[in-house]
Amino acid sequence: MPLLRKIASALVELLRDVLPIILVIVFFQLAVLGQPFPHLSEVVWGMVLVVIGLFLFTQGLERGLFPLGESLAYDFARKGSLLWLLVFAFTIGYATTVAEPALLAVAEKAQEISAGRLDQFMVRSVVAASVGFAIALGVLRILLGHPIHYYIIGGYLLIVAVTSIAPREVIGLAYDSGGVTTSTVTVPLVAALGVGLASSVEGRNPLVDGFGLIAFASLTPILAVMLYGIWVY
Repeated sequence: MPLLRKIASALVELLRDVLPIILVIVFFQLAVLGQPFPHLSEVVWGMVLVVIGLFLFTQGLERGLFPLGESLAYDFARKGSLLWLLVFAFTIGYATTVAEPALLAVAEKAQEISAGRLDQFMVRSVVAASVGFAIALGVLRILLGHPIHYYIIGGYLLIVAVTSIAPREVIGLAYDSGGVTTSTVTVPLVAALGVGLASSVEGRNPLVDGFGLIAFASLTPILAVMLYGIWVY
């Protein structure tokens, strides 16, 4: 039963990854707080569901998103159309971000506490568009072979400069927006896109050139939200 052995091996690996989290929770609950677990059966059942969910998620990544991202990048590179490749990269970044639940929660809270001055749809659109731009820029960097640190250092220097003039009401929101973009769908798909593209372009090293798109996706929303805040306030 090779399939059953593979499933069992994957589940054991997931349990090993989740075990440190469980041990930390158990230690603080029993040793530090000195209290038994409330609703222990529900906690145990929740842990089982977490392991099953992680197993299904990782299998979906390995069998679906990673091959899809790599094959799409390879096909676009073989097609030789830079415009369509950049349009595809932008669309992937925008589509996987605009419906991100974490971004939706942050945007709704921003609209609530700003008395409507920061529109939640605009916040989501600005962040999603900036992620799309970041992915397209990262793809262009791979094709041009530019070192990634030039872009990252330049981007954060620009962020520091804009932070000094941005309204204080949006600075925290802007920096949080850079974090909520690294979702469970965006990260694997974009990583596969970068590695697949670097693998299909002659003279590019997948390990050196294939990674870094997620760094762009975390950087540009910070700048975009602060610019949006300057315009609003």
